Amino acid sequence: MSDQPSLSPNEQPSDAPHLIRHFRQILLWPLQLEYQAAEDGVEPWSILERGDSPWNRGECNITYDPDKTRERHYKEFVSFLPYVQRFLYGDSRARTGSMDAAGSNAPMQVFRRRDIATLRITLQPGDKPILLDVAHVDLIFFFDVDVVFLKVEIYTDDLPWNTALELLHRFGRAYPSGWDASGQGVHNAYRSEWLGADGKVLAASDSENREKFLCFVNEHRAPCLASHWAYLLQPLVLEHDGEEADVRYRQLEYHRMPVMAYLALDNPRGLTPDDFIHLGLINAFRPGDPLPRRDPAVAEFESRYCDDRYWTDTDTGPNTRVMCTGNTLVVVGDARSSYFCNEVHGILAQFRHQFMLLFLIAHFHRAALLVFSDRMMDAISELDIRSTRSQFRFRKHIRDSFEAFLRFTHRYWFHELSERAQVQGLFQRCVAHLGNDVKYQDVKEEIRDMSQYLESDTQRRQSNTVVRLTVVTTFGLIGTVVTGFLGMNLLAEADASLGLKLVYFVVVMLATSILTLFTVAKSKPLSDFLEALSEGHVGLGATFASLRRTWQTGRKS
Repeated sequence: MSDQPSLSPNEQPSDAPHLIRHFRQILLWPLQLEYQAAEDGVEPWSILERGDSPWNRGECNITYDPDKTRERHYKEFVSFLPYVQRFLYGDSRARTGSMDAAGSNAPMQVFRRRDIATLRITLQPGDKPILLDVAHVDLIFFFDVDVVFLKVEIYTDDLPWNTALELLHRFGRAYPSGWDASGQGVHNAYRSEWLGADGKVLAASDSENREKFLCFVNEHRAPCLASHWAYLLQPLVLEHDGEEADVRYRQLEYHRMPVMAYLALDNPRGLTPDDFIHLGLINAFRPGDPLPRRDPAVAEFESRYCDDRYWTDTDTGPNTRVMCTGNTLVVVGDARSSYFCNEVHGILAQFRHQFMLLFLIAHFHRAALLVFSDRMMDAISELDIRSTRSQFRFRKHIRDSFEAFLRFTHRYWFHELSERAQVQGLFQRCVAHLGNDVKYQDVKEEIRDMSQYLESDTQRRQSNTVVRLTVVTTFGLIGTVVTGFLGMNLLAEADASLGLKLVYFVVVMLATSILTLFTVAKSKPLSDFLEALSEGHVGLGATFASLRRTWQTGRKS
């Protein structure tokens, strides 16, 4: 990797190669929610609707003509199939009769904070800070699934190519993966600061605080978030944080957040194949490092990850290439093309809306499946077969998970989301690289195994109950026969002495007990005899032969 400091966008020389005229980066980080609702029907996002919360329900940030804004959202809406529209936007407003309630009936709930205006980031020690505008900071919840996405969108103009690669590689890491000899975090940005509209620093990174991260892992066996990311998620609190909170979250996947990037260059055809590989595989290889040529991801890069239906590599264009590796989705195009840079009708609008939503849905599917799998593991870990209470909790946990998985399958799980070839193609490519279909089958098998265990356990309990009832019935039969025999008045001994009555009772009881126990001992051959007797096509000889074998078996025993 090059050790030369990156230049600020405003100081980049005019002859710099691959100057990015417009740069956008969107982070979508899935987290698992851990909360206990105070009462039934209370959703986790209700904590964001309190008076002291910086979050509000997401609305369109109108920065230009409202009619154009409405058209942009209309184009986004009609890009998807009807069941996807209902998933993203909810049912018709006319159904509720209330404009306020219409936005709340969508399975996807979006909250936005507007107090953060700028990101000031220093990529490496000695670099000059870079200022990027913050377009959106959102939290995205999903009804009936304990998943939340943090979405951060930043942008700037006239960014050097090498700086853009470093920014994509370093920004979007929840915590440092290690430290160098000087005590600075490796791979992550040297310093990141969220600034308000007045330029005041609201939160800053603390990757250099090595002791904080090490002590947290040693104590909780879980990673600690960098302070500037923890600030964004407030009032949600990390799972093992000592701060009081109604809703907590835990890490669900790798600390490197899934990333989308939009790069508009004057001459995208000037990029070399290695440039595209470094850009598309920015999570796998550090900028400036030599590429491993025999790695399948490198050798088969174009066939695996590139959507080149609009990449003609000619002067007449269009020259738009989309690269999707599952955890990244990158769009590269010609800054001189008005369509590519159009924020209402062009590729930039599609990147921020249609592409972002398909990327979000694919990662939501994966995150939800990981949550279900995690729930299964927690249920098994907490099961104590010696504790009746633990078994009851386990059965309830599995049944609740099975019901939630059914609702997820019928409400959220789908393979087609658009009739537009590129949107559908990118979605399928993203899903394939994330391995969602395989993960779905794995989770389905896990839940099926758990359900079968519950069914077999229920059958075992029922069998034990039947056995107990059979024992009670068998021994109760003795008393029933004895009292019934003596109550038939076959022996007129009503005026006999008490001793004689006891003799009669004991004799009848012994005879009945012997007959009952013999019947139980020979229940299997007697069952065969009754089965042979019930067969109408079996002759009397065969029937009595079965009885004779039963008797002979009894004599031998």
